[in-house]
Amino acid sequence: MGKMKKLFLLGLFLALGVSASPQSVLTLDSCRTLALQGNRQLATARLKRDVAENVQRAARTKYLPKVDAIGGYSYMNKEVSILSDEQKSALSNLGTNLGAGLNASGLATQLAQALAQMGINPQILSTLPAALDQTGQGIVDAFRTDTRSMWAGSVMVRQPLYMGGAVRAANRMADISKTMADNQIAQQLQSTLYDVDKVYWLVVSLRQKQRLAESYRDLVQHLDEDVHKMIDEGVATRADGLKVDVRTNEAEMQLTEVENGLVLARMLLCQTCGLPVDTKFELADEAQSTFEDDPVADAESVAARPELQMLENMVSLSRQNERLVLSAYLPHVGAVGGYTFSNPNVFNSFEKKVAGFWNVGVLVHVPVWNWMEGRYKVRAAKAATAIAQTTLDDAREKIGLQVAQSRFKVSEAEKRLDRARKNIASAEENLRCANAGFSEGVLDATTVMEAQTAWQLAQTQKIDAQIDVKLSQTALQKALGTLVF
Repeated sequence: MGKMKKLFLLGLFLALGVSASPQSVLTLDSCRTLALQGNRQLATARLKRDVAENVQRAARTKYLPKVDAIGGYSYMNKEVSILSDEQKSALSNLGTNLGAGLNASGLATQLAQALAQMGINPQILSTLPAALDQTGQGIVDAFRTDTRSMWAGSVMVRQPLYMGGAVRAANRMADISKTMADNQIAQQLQSTLYDVDKVYWLVVSLRQKQRLAESYRDLVQHLDEDVHKMIDEGVATRADGLKVDVRTNEAEMQLTEVENGLVLARMLLCQTCGLPVDTKFELADEAQSTFEDDPVADAESVAARPELQMLENMVSLSRQNERLVLSAYLPHVGAVGGYTFSNPNVFNSFEKKVAGFWNVGVLVHVPVWNWMEGRYKVRAAKAATAIAQTTLDDAREKIGLQVAQSRFKVSEAEKRLDRARKNIASAEENLRCANAGFSEGVLDATTVMEAQTAWQLAQTQKIDAQIDVKLSQTALQKALGTLVF
């Protein structure tokens, strides 16, 4: 059935109000559709796939350059000083110290006399220390940085060039994880379909057994009426009547048990399909006396089995993990570049203005010695891969055995159905002869009850065989991994 047809069926059932309509008829496909629509485990598996898909997209970004920005503000109670305190004091008292030195050495008097001889007023020497002190203080002020309040920031671009294969391994691991999530969805889908099929055919089986129990009860009741008439006419004993009464009660009990089981099976099917447990419905196959066989693809390979694919994913994931572990101990090369700015401007005498500089470079990280840590970790990763491979091989053998057993069960169920159909013909003829003999008075009620029991048994075996054929075919499809919808 095509996808559009499935969606049409689902919309049709929802529009008709499956949970409210007492006349709803559900087919196997519609039950599968409803179950897949409301299955929580399947919804969880789809959410896990979304997680894996986003992780995969995140891994792709490892190939692209990263841009980081950082900024900050700092206030200090002291500013950065280029001059020492001694240098500041010397410059601020440059004239005073010079005057004191000249006076102490007597050079001040000689300098005054020399100025007088040159016709220059010697009083100029008295103003020289103050002028020099002022000049020195100006130099000290010019060297002030005023860095108590500072702004700084940087924008950096990082581009990995070679990371030892870590980026490629991480991306492959993300791809494998997404594939594994898809396989998990397929596994949950097949499990859901298998569960729906089992409950569906259980309801069909119990409904047919209910009809069979009603027919058997009617046969026994009819015999009971005939025997009691014969007792009244004196051609049968009271013991014959008691035997038939017991058999009638047994038939009523069997019918009650089947009806109770049918109610519980219908509730289970409602729960599986996500419907209220009190939903009234009929199954399309309840009225069928025979069912068409579903052809099972004669596939020898179990490569489509989701469980095997998931284990293969685990092996691939473990191998990529080996590369990821190894990459941590290989050289890493990356390109960096950026722009750094600050206020005050450290490149122009601590000017109170935002300014900065560009920079580019290459970073190389080479592990030199780690006491064999890398080798040990790589060995551990390889051992984990060997374990995953062993698990895969073991699962492949067990699944192969499961497929062989499923094929055998299909063949056995088909043979049992052929025998059951032949037995029905014999049982019906036996019952007809017993009823005719009882009517003519040549056979007693016990013989008729035995023929009725044999007829009921043959009919029950046919119903069980038909359901076994359907379930065994579904089980074989699940074992092969070809159970799809």
